[in-house]
Amino acid sequence: MAKEIPDLVAHARTGTGKGAARQARRDGMVPGVVYGGGEDPLPIQIPFNDLLKKLKAGRFRATLWNLKVEGQDDVRVIARDVQRDVVKDLPTHLDLMRLRRTSKVNLFIPVTFEGVDGSPGDKKGGVLTVVRPEVELRVTAGEIPEEIVVDCSGMEIGDTITISNVTLPSGAKPTIDRDFVIANMQAPSGLASQKDDDEDEETVETEVINEKSDAEGEEE
Repeated sequence: MAKEIPDLVAHARTGTGKGAARQARRDGMVPGVVYGGGEDPLPIQIPFNDLLKKLKAGRFRATLWNLKVEGQDDVRVIARDVQRDVVKDLPTHLDLMRLRRTSKVNLFIPVTFEGVDGSPGDKKGGVLTVVRPEVELRVTAGEIPEEIVVDCSGMEIGDTITISNVTLPSGAKPTIDRDFVIANMQAPSGLASQKDDDEDEETVETEVINEKSDAEGEEE
């Protein structure tokens, strides 16, 4: 399930501090820092358009990147933070962390639900409610899965899928140490409302019967 490691091309940044960062942005760059791996932090900058394209493609922070900086050895990194402008929501700074292929890292992996259409619950008008569209897993840096696939083809109305029902990629483990819900198949809203009404009517009828029984007891 491991994927090919994509390149992330950056340039070394000579200056540090707020002034150098502002200059990088004026030059059409997004400043950043590479840290970890037992080495000194490395100031870098990435062309704004290149970074924005990768961010829009999705899963930027869940991807292991092969960082290429001229004059430096290629190194595998993962994005630990991408700061954005609070108004424009555009990237203004990023932090990258060096990793080895064998390093363990916590990542949010997207969940794909297959077989929903045509499942027993779907045929009865049920609706799949997704509780967790992504799940945080502890994975090996060199074996990051693209996704977690959940088979919903046998789900009936009222069924629930928990993490224990899912086959995880080899070496991957949930970061939450309990069996949590990922999705459930709920009854259609009309049927659920009718069920509630029936329960209310049954309650009222029971109360009337009980009151009648009490009254009869008093007469005796």
